Parts: sequence; structure tokens; C-alpha cells
Amino acid sequence: MKIPKRLQPLVDDGLVDQVISQLMSGKEATVYMVRCGQDIRCAKVYKEANQRSFKKAAQYQEGRKSRNSRRARAMEKGSKYGRDQQESAWQNAEVDALFTLADANVRVPTPYGCFDGVLLMELITDAHGDVAPRLNDVSFPEEQALRDHATVMQDIVRMLCAGLVHGDLSEFNVLVDEQGPVIIDLPQAVNAAANNNAKAMLKRDVNNMTQYYGQFAPQLLTSQYADEIWSLFEKGELFPDSVLTGHFDAPIHEADVSAVLDEIRAAFDEEQEKRERMKEAEEV
Repeated sequence: MKIPKRLQPLVDDGLVDQVISQLMSGKEATVYMVRCGQDIRCAKVYKEANQRSFKKAAQYQEGRKSRNSRRARAMEKGSKYGRDQQESAWQNAEVDALFTLADANVRVPTPYGCFDGVLLMELITDAHGDVAPRLNDVSFPEEQALRDHATVMQDIVRMLCAGLVHGDLSEFNVLVDEQGPVIIDLPQAVNAAANNNAKAMLKRDVNNMTQYYGQFAPQLLTSQYADEIWSLFEKGELFPDSVLTGHFDAPIHEADVSAVLDEIRAAFDEEQEKRERMKEAEEV
């Protein structure tokens, strides 16, 4: 196929030998299958900020700090240099998250580096060597749904123990290979300790995955993994190998009407975004 403009510099520099095909185009990036020497990999080309449809980016960037004071001031002022640096930080966040999570034994694609807004990483394939399907395209027998749900919950725990929350986890951001689920798409990953939205995002991530697998294993729909995980995290009792039960005894206290309304609004926003993702998936 014709080499996309954003990939041409990588071809010129010898990082990519051949662009084989486009795999998908989403709200934040276009992904290509490429050949690097003898290896077949993915090249994720990030869209410019004004072309992305990713909502509420500011919520995800809260808590991210630049080590360079000049860069941080420029980002705060919103100058052209600052916007360029903010865009670079958004892209590099995924590379950093992938390396961090790989070290934490979370199943994510192996990253090879980010070059001029292009992330090179492992191509996830199925048992036949074809590109692995997204979770939303897969159905399961009950036993496998329970097993894969447990795997994802454990990966979410490992992520949180490594200080990160995915922030946009759903059946559209998980691939399924021969060994099970692989978590992808992490540029919006947030710092669990520094972002005030981390708890709500963690709960949304967990509930999204539980609702999907719950189609095949209905007993999951009454579980309370999100509250259990966050409670253990707040108490300093969450560890990478923590055994979850899916049960949580909420403390008794007066109803917080404001918090309930916030949950309702968050659920409405999530449903709207989910519909958009489904529409995008149908268009690919």
C-alpha cells in the first residue's frame, strides 16, 4: 500500500521496512501493520489534537507533571511550544504506561518506542497468526467468560498496584489472543494517586468489563469488584497477587445525594461514549 505521510520518516530512517495494511482507525489514532526486518509489528499513528474526538482529555492529564520547568510553564500558558509539548506528553504517556505495565506482568503489547508521533509495538495475533480480534467481537462459554474476567480483574489490580488506572477500559480496548485478554490503548492512563478522577475511572473500567463478560456469565452482574478493589487500595491492602471475591460490604452512612447525581451523570456520559465507540467500530 502507499506509505502514509506520517510513516514515511520511519521508513526513511530504516525503522520500518514495509507498510503492509491499515488495521483500524479510531478516535485517537490510526493503526497499521508494518514489517520491521523479519518482524511484523503495529504502528500506531496518533491523530493531531484538533482531529481527535477523545473527550475530557483534561481529566486524564491531571496529575501528570513535566520534569522540565520551562516545558511545564509553556504547557500551562498554552503557547504553540506548550501545545506541542503537551501533545508529545500525551503520546509518550502510552509508551511509559506500556513499559510500566509490562514490568508489572500486565498483559499489554510490547512497546518498541515512540518516534515523531508514531508508536511501534507488538502485533497481537490469534492462534492462527491472524490479527487478534477485539473483545467486542468475541463471545464465550460461561466458564471461559469467568476465567477471562478474573484475568482482567487481576490485571486491573496489577495496574493499580503499579500506580495506574487505564481510564477508558472497555470491550473495545481489549484484544483476545490464544492465551486470553490483552489490554490496549493507554495514552489516557492516569496516575492513581495524583488524579482526583482515578476512583471514578477505576470503577467505570471494572464495571465495563464486568458488564461485558456478564452477558455470558450472569452471576458476574451482581459482583462488586470495583468497590472491593478500591477499598483495598485505599487501605494499603491491595497487592499484585491479591485474591478478589467480588463482594464488598459498604459502610453505613447517610445518603450522599450529590454523589448519586454524579454517578448518574457519569453513567449517562459513559453510555454516550460507548455508543460512539460502537459506531466507530462499525465504520472500521
